[in-house]
Amino acid sequence: QVQLVESGGGLVQPGGSLRLSCEASASRTIFRMSAMGWYRQAPGKQRELVATITTDGRTNYADSVKGRFTISRDNAKKMLTVQMNSLKPEDTAVYYCNAVRLGHVDWGQGTQVTVSS
Repeated sequence: QVQLVESGGGLVQPGGSLRLSCEASASRTIFRMSAMGWYRQAPGKQRELVATITTDGRTNYADSVKGRFTISRDNAKKMLTVQMNSLKPEDTAVYYCNAVRLGHVDWGQGTQVTVSS
């Protein structure tokens, strides 16, 4: 099991930026073997994909965040990040990171992002 801890959420004005981080408790080997992703859940809505990154660095983004968000991973630091620019009120949600390895999925506890003036 991989324990994941997200950080970096907060209140930001529309058009602003935030950088979320997700630190994994696993060994570097386990982290390197895990596909990672960011998801979000707004009030009253289902959890949805934001972005994913494979073990070899290939990325995938939801259409709603393409060109604004950038996902990256640092295997040495066991860290997943997402840089979020040009934030919109509709980006308001709890953001979760996950790790997928051999069909097993671990989730973090989430961090709140609120975009409001």
